[in-house]
Formats: sequence, C-alpha cells, structure tokens
Amino acid sequence: MGFSQALSGLNAASSNLNVVSNNIANSQTVGFKSSTTQFADVYASSRVGLGVQVAGVVQNFTSGNLETTDRSLDLAISGSGFFRFEQAGQVVYSRNGQLTLTPEGYLQNAQGARLLGSNGAIQIPADGLQAQPTTEFDATLNLDSGSDVITAAFDATDENTYSYANTATVFDSLGNSHELTLYFTKTGTNEWAVNAALDGAVSASAAQALEFTTSGLLDGYTPTSFDFAMTNGAADISFELDLTGSTQFGNDFEVSSLDQDGYTAGSLVGFTIEENGNVVGNYSNEQSLVVGQIQLATFRSPEGLQPVGDNAWVETAASGQPLVGTAGSGQFGSLESGVVEASNVDLTKELVNLIIAQRNFQANAQSVSTQSEVLEQAVNLGR
Repeated sequence: MGFSQALSGLNAASSNLNVVSNNIANSQTVGFKSSTTQFADVYASSRVGLGVQVAGVVQNFTSGNLETTDRSLDLAISGSGFFRFEQAGQVVYSRNGQLTLTPEGYLQNAQGARLLGSNGAIQIPADGLQAQPTTEFDATLNLDSGSDVITAAFDATDENTYSYANTATVFDSLGNSHELTLYFTKTGTNEWAVNAALDGAVSASAAQALEFTTSGLLDGYTPTSFDFAMTNGAADISFELDLTGSTQFGNDFEVSSLDQDGYTAGSLVGFTIEENGNVVGNYSNEQSLVVGQIQLATFRSPEGLQPVGDNAWVETAASGQPLVGTAGSGQFGSLESGVVEASNVDLTKELVNLIIAQRNFQANAQSVSTQSEVLEQAVNLGR
C-alpha cells in the first residue's frame, strides 16, 4: 500500500488552488489574463495508476471588457495584439495601456516601461511647429456666364476692369499673414482671365487663362503659379493656383471651396491618439501633425508567452517571434483612447472553481488519512 496517489492529488490540488487564487487576486488588474490548470494521470507498468500530475498551466488570452475612464492617456486594444514596451533594456508585451507622460515627453506605464512605436520609444516633442509658407492654393467657384465681356486692360483699382473679386489669406515663410485677392475677368465667350494681388500689389506673373466648354466645365485646364516679391525679410511667395472643378453656369458668382497649405508658427497644446495608433500633436495655430505611431505585436501562439509580472509577458520559443504592425490593419485590433481593458477573470466562475479545488484537496487529504488508518490496522494485525 502506498500514499503516492493521494500525495500527488494533494500536490496537484494545491497547484490548482494557487492558480485559482492568483486569478481571483488579479480580478481587478487591468489587462490581466486568467489561467487554467491542466492535469494528467500517471501510470507505470501496472494497471493501477500512480496518481495525477500538473500537465501545465494554460493562459486565457480572450479579451476583457473595455471600461471607460475618460482619461486620454488610458488606451485599450479592441481586438488582437499587444502593446510593446521597453523595460530595463528588454522588450515586453502587455495589454495594459494605462500611460503617463514624462517630463521628457515619453509615454510610459506605472513601472516606468516606455511605449514603443515604429521608431523606438514614442516621445512627444515639446518644440513648436514652425511656419509653413503657402505653396498651393486650391479654389472651386462658379463664374456667372451672364457676365459682360470686358475688353479694358486690367486695373485692380478699377472695378470696371474685372467681373468678380474674392479675398483669402496666405502666409509667408515667417508665418506672417497676407491678404490675397483674386480678380476674375470675362475676356470672351467662355473665356476668363485670373489676376492676383497680395496686400494690394498685383503679381507680375502672367494672368491665368480659363476656358469653359458649352456645358460650363473647364476645358483643357492647367494650373499656373503666381509670384510675389517680399520686403519684410521673408522669402518671396510663390504658389500654384488650382481652380480645378470650377464652373461657368448661369448662376451668381459663388465660392464653394477655398484651401491653402500655409500657416503661422504654433506651440503644442495637446495630442490625441487615433485608432490606427497615430499620435497626433495639436498646435495653437490649429494645425495637427503626426509625431509618432504606436505599433502592436501579435504571436502565433500567445499561450506560449512567459509572464514576468507587472502586467507584462516576454516572448519564448513556444510563443514564436512577434509580428509587428499597425493597429486596425490585418489581424491587429484597433486602439481605443479613454478606456482600459479589464481583467478577463470571471470572478463568479473562479469562486466556484475555488470550492471545487478545496473539495479536491480535502478529498485527497481524506485519502491519505484513510490509507494511514488501514496501514495502522494491518500493522496491528501482524503483531
């Protein structure tokens, strides 16, 4: 008579209790993944088993519920993937996206691990956005086909020498704003000329010619450039005027769109994180610029990842090497800002598992006690 079966049951039940207890302890840990104990029976040459052993502890990587925090630096992955962090010179993987911004501009978690992007650790630059001179000017408008043909030479100071004028703002290389006026003159049937003036000074560039079909659409149009000499220390302004999509119908003059690519200098006032992982800086000049991109990782066998604590895992031979990519593409989940992923522990289920594990432990303990009593009786009979 041996005690090996009951002792193996006690050891296995004890291991199971540890796993269940760890799940319960981390039921409120953001990004935590529960585990399950797997058992296997033990046999030698005889038909009577030698007990049980723990075959392994399998991690459950199903997603937890997403909970709103309204904190912009709380991130969660909706779908598959892991955040990549650099911690103590090692790349670790996590589902916990609770981040803070360091004085140096790095995004890091509570353990000091820095969030990684496509170019290493993500750092939000503190520098402002320098001015951008206008190099492209796009406008779409309707020119009134009923306008009279004007044969007089163009003169910006004489409204009788043009059919319609419209003003907009452009910027020089120092970020100074200037008033741009476009003058449209009907020069013939379905023919127009466009002149431009900056702060009242007419461009020396040739007027842009426009021709329209009998249907009122531009015919054979090619955008041209306007140049203006600057005297305020900025570089000369030169931009391409693109009027693609403009029409000549029997309606009033009307501008339907107006856009130019210049802007004044601006300072960083905040940043947002988009679903694809782009970290977008927002500046005081109402401009936005992508300053970094969060990249996610997936594994062929995430169950093979080795937990190292602090809500993190490291890759192993069993997990395979990470596949790194952009959030929201392929098999990678999208990013959600202002939310966190709760632990996937089902507390009710774990409490039931705890009762079962406890009964299993007690039953094996009873088996040891019973075998001890039987052995004692056998010894007494032999006296």
